[in-house]
Amino acid sequence: MAPTLEKYYQEEIVPKMMEEFKYKSVMEVPTVEKICINQGVGDATQDKKLVDVFQKEMTSIAGQMAVTVETRKSVSNFKLREGMIIGVRVTLRRERMYEFLDRLISVALPRVRDFRGINDKSFDGRGNYSMGITEQIIFPEIDIDKINKINGMDITIVTSAKTDAEALSLLKLLGMPFKNQQRN
Repeated sequence: MAPTLEKYYQEEIVPKMMEEFKYKSVMEVPTVEKICINQGVGDATQDKKLVDVFQKEMTSIAGQMAVTVETRKSVSNFKLREGMIIGVRVTLRRERMYEFLDRLISVALPRVRDFRGINDKSFDGRGNYSMGITEQIIFPEIDIDKINKINGMDITIVTSAKTDAEALSLLKLLGMPFKNQQRN
């Protein structure tokens, strides 16, 4: 069964985007291709168990097993050696991607303290959007009582849009709460 947000995309967003950008074919309408979630664990150089904790948290947030990230180079100032585990990441596609995006928009982002919308200038020029979250406790899957360290994460939404304007329109129609649209 397809996620609710995916059905909404097919039935509502595709016709609106076709009309707005004058696409000739449905295949030209941009889609969300994947969502990459990355969490750096800087204190992993002192405490190796911290990576396991964050890996379990990321797995519960994403609904998919998170993988560890190793350093590629040694940096003596940061006490890093090549091959040390320094973070966790996960890439979501298809159903899990739509389910995560739905939870992010409707549940997690409204739980951010003093939330006034997300920045609409964080596009990379190719239609991809990146945002940072300062606390992982905004996700309902995380039990606040079991947290021993608050850590942030980076979320990148990769779209098939060719321009930032197309990607912004797509994400607005999906329900992303951008700052400028809330003033209306």
